[in-house]
Amino acid sequence: MTSTYDHNDPEVVEAMKYLMLPPEEKIKLQAQPFDGKKACWVPDPKESYVAGEIVSTKGDDVTVKNPKGETVTLKKDNVQQMNPPKYSCTDDMADLTYLNDGSVLANLRDRYGRWLIYTYSGLFCVVINPYKRLPIYTMKVVLMYRGRKRAEVAPHLYAIADNAYSNMLRDRENQSMLITGESGAGKTENTKKVIQYFALVAAAGVKKEDTGKKTMTLEDQIISANPALEAYGNAKTTRNNNSSRFGKFIRIHFGPTGKIAGADIEVYLLEKSRVIFQQRAERNYHIFYQLCSDALPEMHKLCLIQNDPSKYQFVSQGVLTIDGVDDVEEMRITDEAFDVLGFTTEEKQSIYKCTAAIMHFGNSQWKQRPREEQAEAETTEDCEKVAHLLEVDAAELIKGLLKPRIKVGNEYVNKGQNKDQVVNSIGALSKSVR
Repeated sequence: MTSTYDHNDPEVVEAMKYLMLPPEEKIKLQAQPFDGKKACWVPDPKESYVAGEIVSTKGDDVTVKNPKGETVTLKKDNVQQMNPPKYSCTDDMADLTYLNDGSVLANLRDRYGRWLIYTYSGLFCVVINPYKRLPIYTMKVVLMYRGRKRAEVAPHLYAIADNAYSNMLRDRENQSMLITGESGAGKTENTKKVIQYFALVAAAGVKKEDTGKKTMTLEDQIISANPALEAYGNAKTTRNNNSSRFGKFIRIHFGPTGKIAGADIEVYLLEKSRVIFQQRAERNYHIFYQLCSDALPEMHKLCLIQNDPSKYQFVSQGVLTIDGVDDVEEMRITDEAFDVLGFTTEEKQSIYKCTAAIMHFGNSQWKQRPREEQAEAETTEDCEKVAHLLEVDAAELIKGLLKPRIKVGNEYVNKGQNKDQVVNSIGALSKSVR
């Protein structure tokens, strides 16, 4: 079903500034002087490619004048043809007459300079991270793309999502979307936008019963899975303040009428080493700092933790805060996400206690016995906290770390461990808590 929307709506008008080049500006770009025999792209160490003008050609050598007015001689293979101005800021790079590196980069750069972050390249949609919020993900923008063919609307991730949704309903076949890119490219955010689109479109037209109680739909739960996943799977890195440290495969199930019937998420390759070690400019997973914040003070008592993450070795090897991120608010969002997903209070408490146990594990102190290959605990306080939170016997936990029971042949024996071995065992245990 195709949706209708008001072209003159202020919200729509504002969104279009970031989706489509104004007609008058497009006409101005297309009217620029151009000589197809001389215009070209030449390599540049800083910009990758810059516009050049061919002066002369001799065999395989081409003499070109660059934007600085300098004349350089290049091999013919290093000079790339430039497209006519009518292709300036084109929506789909598959339409380019000359599809080369210089033309592709120039088109993406020109569009990005105008905050047009979405560009098609045939079946693909190229997205460049704007590193700021743009007003192009509202419900009115969703209605602009709902039920419309890709050629009828400006490039947007919503157009790709709606195309997949429409094909699924029409052909009754499964559809797949692959969102890929390097760290910081915007994979996580765009994945959330796709899920949001499916949830909004699938729920459109479905009336909610007004019972006076706060009810959560399946669509709400799917959207709320993201804050919980990000809290436990995302972290600050040197390149990205909210980097996903795992891969995920999200499968959304739809009923015969197109309404969402369920969803499941498979997680791959979680970076477990980050749990016990971080680089100087990085952080551990967000949840540790959220839990230490003052969002849920009752959890501090329950989890036996303080509100200062610098007190915990496993989470304080890098930075403790992220510019522009409020861990108090993020913790509230995470906690609410668990509520929407249907976790009970007891289940949430168990999750937080397991998280806190890792922090206490990192603070445990051990020493080497003189002239022996055997370690011993300097203090048992932190291990006792871990045991309390994990609901195991403290003495048995310490014994298992110092003298683990192993199988030798057909018999079990207790093997003594030195300090380094105990520390390594704690690291392995911390990374395996789930």
